Amino acid sequence: MTYPSYILVSGGSGGIGSALCRLLPSSGFKPIVGYRGNREQAEMLALECGGFAVKLDLAHDESIAQALAQISEQLVGAGNISGVVLAASPPPDLLPFGKLTPEILSYQLRINVVGSQLLLAGLIKTYFRKTKSGVVIGILSEAMGDSSHPPVTGMGAYVIAKTALRGMLAVCAAEYPWLYVRTVSPGFTQTRMLEVFDERYLEQMQTKTPFARPEDVARLILEEIVS
Repeated sequence: MTYPSYILVSGGSGGIGSALCRLLPSSGFKPIVGYRGNREQAEMLALECGGFAVKLDLAHDESIAQALAQISEQLVGAGNISGVVLAASPPPDLLPFGKLTPEILSYQLRINVVGSQLLLAGLIKTYFRKTKSGVVIGILSEAMGDSSHPPVTGMGAYVIAKTALRGMLAVCAAEYPWLYVRTVSPGFTQTRMLEVFDERYLEQMQTKTPFARPEDVARLILEEIVS
């Protein structure tokens, strides 16, 4: 008997996460829709896509442990996890560097790095290590900058946390070379996260570069999963 293969998507009920969940079945995967608060939306999405939903709040260790336990119960004799997409992230806090508070910075790091590391370590221990395989995709941000342009200013905690997520994934890849660890770095994407920005700023940015749709980013992620 061939069991279905699942991909866990943290932040699965969000804009990019939900678009990815809808695409996964086209490549033979079923989504595990990780959600923090919108249970009804996550369960409807899971039903639509043939997967299941699990409450997963990366801000709390207990929620992560409970989610891993629920997944194990759900998959007993019914399937396996092939990978995880780390899509959960708070929206940027629009503050200059000098006004960032420890609480703001800590929360961004907690979701993007600490919670994601704890989740990933649990998946490695319970699933990936047994088969010496697994796909790990981290969603970063074009706002981090690169060798050709500096980081975006005014959203420092978000940029710092995404940069730290990249470092965490690099360490994971080095320690578990049999994992397939990749990242994608989308620019402005048409999700609810844009609601924190002033409309005039968004209009100005969109004249420079058209904003991506969640489906566009989801396709990039899926390409990494199946490659």
